[in-house]
Amino acid sequence: MRTPLGVIIFISIMLLLDTYVFQAVKSVSQSLSPKAKTIIYTVYWGLTAIAIISFLLFVYTDQDFLGKKVRTYLFATVIGLFLAKITAGVFFLIDDIRRGVQWGALKLFSSSGAGEASDFTGEGISRSAFLNWLGLAAGTTLFGSLLYGFTNKYKYDIKRLQLSFENLPNAFKGLKIVHISDIHSGSFMDKKAVLHGVEKIMNEKPDIILFTGDLVNDRATEMENYMDIFSLLKAPLGVYSTFGNHDYGDYVRWPFNGITKEQNLEDLKKVHAGLGWRLLMNEHVALEKDGEHIALLGIENWGAKARFPKHGRMDLAHAGTEKYPFKILLSHDPSHWDAQVKEKYPDIDLMLSGHTHGMQFGVEIPGFKWSPVQYMYKQWAGVYEDGKQKLNVNRGFGFIGYPGRVGVLPEISVIELG
Repeated sequence: MRTPLGVIIFISIMLLLDTYVFQAVKSVSQSLSPKAKTIIYTVYWGLTAIAIISFLLFVYTDQDFLGKKVRTYLFATVIGLFLAKITAGVFFLIDDIRRGVQWGALKLFSSSGAGEASDFTGEGISRSAFLNWLGLAAGTTLFGSLLYGFTNKYKYDIKRLQLSFENLPNAFKGLKIVHISDIHSGSFMDKKAVLHGVEKIMNEKPDIILFTGDLVNDRATEMENYMDIFSLLKAPLGVYSTFGNHDYGDYVRWPFNGITKEQNLEDLKKVHAGLGWRLLMNEHVALEKDGEHIALLGIENWGAKARFPKHGRMDLAHAGTEKYPFKILLSHDPSHWDAQVKEKYPDIDLMLSGHTHGMQFGVEIPGFKWSPVQYMYKQWAGVYEDGKQKLNVNRGFGFIGYPGRVGVLPEISVIELG
């Protein structure tokens, strides 16, 4: 069996990173007994060996090997170790740069540099020891947080939002919308926990439920075991949905089990219909209440980032909506708001999106929120306003890749219009 170059490169990076971090481990443990050091070193390199073996298993075995749950958690743990070591390595690199500058200064400006140059080894320099400990602590904290995040992936958080609009018809004032996004059914491993999330939605007694894409990771068949759960979602004004980038099956090799990519997409459309959801494909519908109407538009995925597809057609969805005084748009990717909606369609009053998941990692406390995803997406979680237009970015009902949530919980948005 040929070993792909990418596998060799990744394992080489892992070994180089492990060797670099190990220098700090040796430094902070140098005062320990030989037995203690042997235990620490054995554990350290033992974890490295397990990580490499696990990585090779993921590459060279099929999805049934070890089972979905074990593979998912094992893969997440390996990646968590890798990220933790990168985090620790940043601190060690800072210290190495500091010591390199110090060494260079001694070489240039000290005529008796032999004695001082011995300080470059880092021995006896308190700041170097501090940075070593700080790096190890940062990496360990990150790894521990990622492990803890495994317990949060089904802790559905209800975000209650009150949004006011001057042009909203009186009949729709007080309308309760449940907005969910990014279910990613292919990632679920606990059907009872998912049912609990759906029950939380129904306990809100919404007037309408709006879903903004990524029902599956790749394949329509991922929904087979969850049809009975998500078909429980009902509302007086209906359940409406759109496609997200994952729904097109762009991230899997086709054909799969004899199914083509095109057939998979058609099967997914049937899944939405089977759930009783009205899938909006570059079109709009009129919502009526007490003789008054508003427009609900839904488009296929449209992302401003180059690698995401632009299947959405706002020109088709918007055509004929001029007569409605208020418009809601379902569009999976929030980058669509800045890139097209605000400039070309200023009569869109409220846009609902998802896509970012809040990266499933971040910090959210009153008055402050942060996630690495904000460096890619200007609008990544919560409500944003520009003039009379508003956007809500849902943090996602499900998860993908990392089977957990750290600081950014799975979200059920409950929006009351006023």
